[in-house]
Amino acid sequence: MSVSERDKYSGHMTTGHEWNGIKELNTPVPKILIACLSAAFLFAIGYWVLMPAWPLGDTFTKGTLGFDQRKHLAQQMIESDNNQTRWTDPIEQLDFDAIRDNPQLMAIVRESGPALFEDNCAMCHGNNGDGGKYFPKLNDTSWLWGADPNAILETLAVGINSAHPDTRIALMPAFGSSGVLSAETIDSLVLYIQSISTTETSSTTETTTTAENINAGQAAYSMYCAGCHAQDGSGNIEVGAPNLTDDYWIYGGDSVALTATLTDGRSGHMPAWESRLSLSERKILTFYVLSLNGVGDNP
Repeated sequence: MSVSERDKYSGHMTTGHEWNGIKELNTPVPKILIACLSAAFLFAIGYWVLMPAWPLGDTFTKGTLGFDQRKHLAQQMIESDNNQTRWTDPIEQLDFDAIRDNPQLMAIVRESGPALFEDNCAMCHGNNGDGGKYFPKLNDTSWLWGADPNAILETLAVGINSAHPDTRIALMPAFGSSGVLSAETIDSLVLYIQSISTTETSSTTETTTTAENINAGQAAYSMYCAGCHAQDGSGNIEVGAPNLTDDYWIYGGDSVALTATLTDGRSGHMPAWESRLSLSERKILTFYVLSLNGVGDNP
């Protein structure tokens, strides 16, 4: 280590350290940094005195201002709830027509509907209501219990085949596995159902099967299916029986899917949202679901 000396270029003293001809300068800490550190230190002292800061076992220093974050958060939540009641109460109290005629309430519907749907419904019915196998589409015009807003609101509240005491019941019997119908009869039923449907498979039914098989399927349909699905296959919204004459199928309309449905039955499940979503939220969801298929106002 060499003796420290003053650098002739910068005017600073050296530390006496030298590496390969490079001498280390003993430069002072910048005054701006000292000022910032001093300000931070003074702020910390002031904060410790004024605000809750130091833990003391099962308590903490309260601070001279008496500020309590928990009380502050609770007050904010109360204020938020009060602000929400300004629009949740009218939505809960008014009927759908009155809500639709209120621009302010419909603005809330438009703003809240998509988020409510994505949080609670999209995982089964798809982000755009496209549905999927075993989960019905919500952006078409085929409705098990009808497209009336109050019917949809009821479904949201009690669910389908749920644990709710007033749940909607939707059950397709297992005609094949229970031994009610033979495999041959089920095959005939499948052909007949496809013949009255508007799906693409119906266009080739007459040319690939005999009229006798279709007639046999029609006879079995009148005996076992017409009670729920109507004699013409148009369904019955009173019992949630789907229309068999359109091209909307929850479980599929091809021969394999229809055979499986008739053989093993179907029992879909829709959760009851009454205990999770408020009445205002269920009404908003009803508006949004209706908007997906154009039945209701587009939010």
